[in-house]
Amino acid sequence: MLRTLQTLPLLVRNMGWRAFRFRAGYELRKRTGLLRRQFPVATTGTPSLPLADWQRTGGTFFFGSKKDLSPPFPLPADALRELRTQVERIKSGQLLFFNTFYLSLGPAYDWQTNPDSGFRYDAGRHWTGIRDLDPASGDIKYVWEKSRFTFLYPLLRYDLLGGEDQSEFVFAQITDWIRNNPLNCGPNYVCSQEISLRLLNWTFALYYYRDAPALTETVFATIIGSLYWQARHVAANIQFSRLTVRNNHAITECLCLYVVGLLYPSFPESPAWRASGKRWVEEEGLYQVYPDGSYLQFSTNYHRVVVQLFTWAFRLAEVNGDRFPEPLYDRLRLSLDLLYQLQDLPTGHLPNYGANDGALFFRLNGCAYRDFRPQLDALHAVLHGRPLYGPGPWQEDRFWLGLGGETAATETPVAATPAAPQASKSYGHGGFYVLRDPAKFAFIRCGNHPDRPSQADNLHLDLWLNGLNLLRDAGSYKYNTTPDLLQFFMGTASHNTVQLGDHDQMQKGGRFIWYHWSRAVEATVAEDDEWITFRGKAHVYRHLHPAIFHTRQVRQHKAQFRWEIEDWLDGANTPALAALPRKQLWHPHPQFAALGFRLEARDAAGNALPVQTREGWYSPGYGVKEPTEQWWFAQPGNYFRTVIWRKDA
Repeated sequence: MLRTLQTLPLLVRNMGWRAFRFRAGYELRKRTGLLRRQFPVATTGTPSLPLADWQRTGGTFFFGSKKDLSPPFPLPADALRELRTQVERIKSGQLLFFNTFYLSLGPAYDWQTNPDSGFRYDAGRHWTGIRDLDPASGDIKYVWEKSRFTFLYPLLRYDLLGGEDQSEFVFAQITDWIRNNPLNCGPNYVCSQEISLRLLNWTFALYYYRDAPALTETVFATIIGSLYWQARHVAANIQFSRLTVRNNHAITECLCLYVVGLLYPSFPESPAWRASGKRWVEEEGLYQVYPDGSYLQFSTNYHRVVVQLFTWAFRLAEVNGDRFPEPLYDRLRLSLDLLYQLQDLPTGHLPNYGANDGALFFRLNGCAYRDFRPQLDALHAVLHGRPLYGPGPWQEDRFWLGLGGETAATETPVAATPAAPQASKSYGHGGFYVLRDPAKFAFIRCGNHPDRPSQADNLHLDLWLNGLNLLRDAGSYKYNTTPDLLQFFMGTASHNTVQLGDHDQMQKGGRFIWYHWSRAVEATVAEDDEWITFRGKAHVYRHLHPAIFHTRQVRQHKAQFRWEIEDWLDGANTPALAALPRKQLWHPHPQFAALGFRLEARDAAGNALPVQTREGWYSPGYGVKEPTEQWWFAQPGNYFRTVIWRKDA
């Protein structure tokens, strides 16, 4: 209780008074049952929308229907076999979770059981009574995953590219979900973003099968009635995400209202949903995407989520004769540039930086999950009218969005045909810095937190060499797991930075909450004929002492595989803190030493520090953790000088 009273002012300051007041009132309405009455479980007054009327009056989609699409290219034999295998697994009840691993749900999944914990939610319980963070039920994201209906995209791709109709199975899955999820009851109504994704993905399938015999009047009436009431849920609950969450959830929900209002104009609320959804998409975009193009969630994966959402928004507006205000397009152009500058071109990967829940909402290609080329290429085509990369399978997204891409699988894939060169860049508003030469690049985070951070990772350093993430971020694993794993993955210990004892750079609160946010004081990037140099300073460990600063300098040699890093930790010399070891942490790729790379550190007197190792974790995707070796140097002093180089260089 005492700790709650001590941290309450910090929580109010972090959230802002308006958001805190709304959240407090929301919880009160939830506990008193007022919120429950706002979301009925019985449908009354569902608007009638005959299939023929929707086929005639519905808004324009990326394409007319399946009959208007011709297979743009023959998939290579191995890619077609892989796609067929995915479809067979889906039909047998195996689902790709978080774009990373398969779990078997069985052919008659009830949509309520958590396959990770075995817990089954009560489908008849109003969503306001469902606990989404409960150790007994496990991580609710495992229940939400199939109900997003992202698994429809392999089916639709195989329908067109493999020539085998999947419409009956697709509509059977949607109507089965509707039967097993009563309105506003059960876990699949807890999160409005999940509802919004479901409606967007159902809409994609409805338009693709717009003229299919399997889309009967009865099937359409069942789907459209559920879609309408779920959209009403999103509209009624939209202020929760816009005021208290204010991240990609809000953009998804606002986009959902715009899309439903645009493509289902016969609903009574559609004009209002279209207008308010469009206005809010703009407001959220200009708030959440910072002036330098960086994104407020400080996560490469969530940044890609936003890229996909705005690609939908801009493209659907365009084909329906609509357009968003120009400042929003300008902001997304900057955002696209930032992600491209952080990209490893041989693989399409970006640093595994920040929270990563495996989200990839609209997977319209056969590329790997970590490959960002499909999504960046599609947005680039929307914004600039031309592709970002050379021919390759990443261009399939553009085909489905009506932006070309018809040669995606027939040409020999190349790394890229960049619209702009990659170079050393500074994105000071978001705190992202890139040091680049033709063979390698370093990514450094040195930033403030205008909005709530998810990880305690200031002055983290990532190193990349021709497709290899030489020194890497450990990832984020799960949002609901054991306290020790949460502390590791969200905290300072999983990053390549300096740690004071076993403390995190910020004070951890509940769930996604941090107090005493770290702050960048200064950061610069300079370049001469031989070196590219970053120097930055961050105010850290403020919960331990108000005057602790970490300064880091990173020098990257242009002609050699060599980096020189200097770290200073100042202000931690009080009696209580002086006894804590200063630890410089590194998370090398398993091939680091085998490839001839070395890492050595010395103290202020020039004495070599012994490298220590222990087992750590690496999470390549949500729900997956692999044991790996963590290296670290420890000493009582406040200065480290570290050299990383390749032995034969």
